[in-house]
Amino acid sequence: MGVSEHGRTHRLDLIDPTLREWECTVLHSSPEDGIVLDRSAFYPGGGGQPPDHGTLLWQGTQTRIVGTRKGDDLYLLPAEGDPLPPVGTAVTGAVEDTRRTMLMRTHSGLHVLCGVVFRDFGALVTGGNMEPGEARMDFNLPEVPPDFKAKLEELVNTEVTADRAVAVKVLPRAEALALPDIIRTQSNLIPADEQEIRIVDIVGLDVQADGGTHVASTRAIGRVQVVKVESKGKANRRVRVRIAD
Repeated sequence: MGVSEHGRTHRLDLIDPTLREWECTVLHSSPEDGIVLDRSAFYPGGGGQPPDHGTLLWQGTQTRIVGTRKGDDLYLLPAEGDPLPPVGTAVTGAVEDTRRTMLMRTHSGLHVLCGVVFRDFGALVTGGNMEPGEARMDFNLPEVPPDFKAKLEELVNTEVTADRAVAVKVLPRAEALALPDIIRTQSNLIPADEQEIRIVDIVGLDVQADGGTHVASTRAIGRVQVVKVESKGKANRRVRVRIAD
């Protein structure tokens, strides 16, 4: 199974992250499990990026999608009390644009942050989390200079305004793992049975394995504000950021 397939669902979100509306067919529908589509542009969550929200439109009815559960299939979770489209129903899927776009900007902003910290301070990522427009990233960084917060914000935004292209490609496992430094986390989180690896390349700055959605160039991120730098143990620093227009 390739990275653009999950169970019976063809993942349009990884093929075209700008897609917000599409036609599809319901393959499974139950109050217990949720809804499985043959084609879906809903990002299901993973790697710190939360799942998309949106709607399914069918036969004059709307079903709100508020989350996702990954199992043998990709199960979309409807809002409580909303009707479920029966199996075989043709539906129109729609991703909530404001949330997804901000998550893409946030995720790409974190990759710029990661690239700068790795390049200039030699630190790997030990953890992270994001919500639309704000995020944190933890680094194995025992010591930082007194002006680290201001300097880091300046360095990151220099790369943002450089308008670097953000390119995505899928490589066979052996070829991907032969690339230098594509694992930017302190521990390798790529499943051992994954035969294809998706690579996100902020051209000239950062190349790493990643399964999320991104903007096409760094200028689309906006401005990255470094809100706070915290000590989280002897060797860890937590960097909190906010994305601004």
